[in-house]
Amino acid sequence: MVTERFCETIDNWFGELNNYSLKQLMIKPAKESWSLGQVYVHLIEATSYFLKQVETCLKTNDNENENCLPAARQMFINNALPDMRLNGPPSNAKTAQPESKEQLQKGLFNLKEEIRRLEKIRQGSIFKGKTKHFGLHYFNADEWLQFAEMHFRHHERQKQRIETFLKEQTRKQLKKTDRNKP
Repeated sequence: MVTERFCETIDNWFGELNNYSLKQLMIKPAKESWSLGQVYVHLIEATSYFLKQVETCLKTNDNENENCLPAARQMFINNALPDMRLNGPPSNAKTAQPESKEQLQKGLFNLKEEIRRLEKIRQGSIFKGKTKHFGLHYFNADEWLQFAEMHFRHHERQKQRIETFLKEQTRKQLKKTDRNKP
């Protein structure tokens, strides 16, 4: 079930927050790149939006005859976003650094609570509405939920790149510290 898998995915991200200080979460591998903290902020904000779309679809039959693009249909069949770097909407450039680890933990916790709440509504909903994705056209509630979970997994590769960078930075710092010891 998508809901259970989604909560497990969020739990993994939640648990891995323990591996980093706030300072580490705010380090950018490059000027134009996001920090790991910004990836978390993005996922929390984007998923909150996706879940609002789920709720809207569960309360209406608006746009029920509209469709998503063939590329989106293929993503749903594959249960994955393309294995490539994608450009999101321009608003992604304004993604803020986290204020605290607690902010991220609370955000992830709230996502799980919202997913569970929506699952209860989804089970009893008779509506078949759809809302428009900015680039892939119309999704129903199930598709939005699947898309949100795929989106989290898609950012796993980005997270791994940043984690590799942070480990390298830590290794360099330790080497530098060792050289400065008498």
